[in-house]
Amino acid sequence: MATRKASPDDLLAPLTLAVGQEDLLLDRAVQQVVAAARASDADTDVRDLTSDQLQPGTLAELTSPSLFAERKVVIVRNAQDLSADTIKDVKAYLDAPAEEITLVLLHAGGAKGKALLDAARKAGAREVACPKTTKPAERLSFVRSEFRVLGRSATPEACQALVDSIGSDLRELASAVSQLAADVEGTIDEEIVARYYTGRAEASSFTVADRAVEGRAAEALEALRWSLSTGVAPVLITSALAQGVRAIGKLSSARGGRPADLARELGMPPWKIDRVRQQMRGWTPDGVAAALVAVAEADAGVKGGGDDPEYALEKAVVAIARAARAGR
Repeated sequence: MATRKASPDDLLAPLTLAVGQEDLLLDRAVQQVVAAARASDADTDVRDLTSDQLQPGTLAELTSPSLFAERKVVIVRNAQDLSADTIKDVKAYLDAPAEEITLVLLHAGGAKGKALLDAARKAGAREVACPKTTKPAERLSFVRSEFRVLGRSATPEACQALVDSIGSDLRELASAVSQLAADVEGTIDEEIVARYYTGRAEASSFTVADRAVEGRAAEALEALRWSLSTGVAPVLITSALAQGVRAIGKLSSARGGRPADLARELGMPPWKIDRVRQQMRGWTPDGVAAALVAVAEADAGVKGGGDDPEYALEKAVVAIARAARAGR
């Protein structure tokens, strides 16, 4: 079995291993290999299989020498679900991969099918990380990267506004970046994002949180009802409320300093420091404590601890907005 690891740039390496659960990134890993193969040979034969389609003996058939010596790409999705006998076939193939054939294994990672994962890595697979993005900061980093790849400039506020407007779906975020890059000249700023995605931005969980921590109860409730009516999950709204109140608490207890210094200390981007400073007016330590209790109660309410998640959220929004105005 080969032990020399393939270069990340070698799209036509005998084996590519895409590891993770982010569908967009997994699909891109496949598309890059297929595009490279077809650039090398326009008649490349592409076989895209699910784990249940790759039965014992199937891989041997697909990788057997061709009369016409054509280039071939064999894609196996959900490789962690392959049967034990098929995994044996794959391991045997890795000992002597066929020329002009690129095998692409898509594996979710984790304990299931780990023996295959280890064998592929030991074989020197070219590996592509496709982790699920679970944190807002990761989605923000993704948006920035998408703009860079397209050679476009977008302000930090625009990137954040896009994440707030679109949500957690990377496909939609990538599509939105692509649309803005195609339609807008010059630097993309927050106003442009708002113009393109007005309505979606108003329905975002972060808009609810922003209006609540600013003490604007009526607008926060309006944004909340619109969010819920357009399908925003209640748990995302409680998460946004929690982040908003915690940001107020963190900044109010931090020592003074430049936004860049505070950003490093608190783990926030500098532009967010400026925004939270504006939102802090009227907040007191008791208000922050009361708001955190309100968020905790709402979180329990939307996760099964109450009969009416919408009422739990409305109650929290009013309590947070009241706390925001306590010191005014």
